[in-house]
Amino acid sequence: MAAGKHFAALMSDRRVHINDVAMRDGLQIEAVFVPTEQKIAMVNALSQTGLSKIEVTSFTSPKAIPALRDAEQVMMEIARVPGVRYVALAPNMRGAQRALECRVDEINLVMSASETHNLANTGMTLAQSRKVLTDIIREARGRAAVNISISTAFGCPMEGHVAPETVYALGDWFASQGADGITLCDTTGMANPMQVAELADGLDQRWPGVELTLHFHNTRGMGLANVIAGLIAGIDRYDASLGGVGGCPYAPGATGNICTEDLVHMLDTMGVATGVDVDRLLVCAARLPAMLVHDIPGAVVRAGKSDSRYPPPANIEAIRARALARETV
Repeated sequence: MAAGKHFAALMSDRRVHINDVAMRDGLQIEAVFVPTEQKIAMVNALSQTGLSKIEVTSFTSPKAIPALRDAEQVMMEIARVPGVRYVALAPNMRGAQRALECRVDEINLVMSASETHNLANTGMTLAQSRKVLTDIIREARGRAAVNISISTAFGCPMEGHVAPETVYALGDWFASQGADGITLCDTTGMANPMQVAELADGLDQRWPGVELTLHFHNTRGMGLANVIAGLIAGIDRYDASLGGVGGCPYAPGATGNICTEDLVHMLDTMGVATGVDVDRLLVCAARLPAMLVHDIPGAVVRAGKSDSRYPPPANIEAIRARALARETV
């Protein structure tokens, strides 16, 4: 009980911001091409749920990610809602320029904390990525916010342990170069709550004025527990994916990000403010299986919210009568 009261007091005057990445992080690995009009309709529906950010698409090579080959059309035709930040991932300068031409609110740039993963994911060394991303920050200045997502911040599936000092050094550099936000990514679901608490502790003092976000995958079932650890460490922004869709091609068996509606539902039941309407999210999530032509891992969309109530068995009174009769024997 004391721990519960402590957490409630810790969160009493805080709002947790939820960023949905399903339309980029989720769709990019799908074999089926989701029609452009369906993507636009889903972004428009998500815009009505109270999310802080929606990562709409990725301005990458259509040959590399054919599922997002309609990036320009989607970004230009969505109905933008005031208060929602519309984000696109850009892997290089050309992608960033395309994103800026489509008036994105924020560009999400990605590099890994491990050399091997960075080479596999971007085709660049860490030094090369750092230079490219720094150039993009300068190119975007005054036109769009720039967020740096540091992948494999909690461990690399090829190299293993990633030293916190490596992550801090990358964050220090990008904060000094004017990045508006930094996201620490558990790209392949290797993080545990103690590790999250240790890595995230004190980051708001280390990188003042920089928006801090945590990005968890649920590969080993620790995603929501990691969120609690992040909240205790003072981080109030989280990436999540509608329906829990997504994955990583460099982590065998990897699942998608933590599920947006499951995360919001958990925080709602704990009395933590998000400003997100979980019922509207559930309506959106229920549309995903038909769009993707497969089931989704989200739990609440299948089981219902924890405050759902169901009728008792039809013979409940007969059961009660038999129970009372036994008392008189």
